[in-house]
Amino acid sequence: NDQQRKFYENTLTVTKQEISDLDRQIEEELAKVKERLAQLQNAKKAARQMYDAACMRLGIPNDLEAEEEGSAEI
Repeated sequence: NDQQRKFYENTLTVTKQEISDLDRQIEEELAKVKERLAQLQNAKKAARQMYDAACMRLGIPNDLEAEEEGSAEI
């Protein structure tokens, strides 16, 4: 009947908007995660440069290089 049709049309409209809002929220959260990952990667890169330099100055083998080579073979 007409009342049921209006109910389902309204349901379509409301749920379509909810899906759109959820998609937007997902994109916002993904952007935050990507930004945080970039920050962490930059921090790791800076720490690694300091570690590499310290090994060189001390004249000792860089154990992180050996670990990376080992994991690259896997």
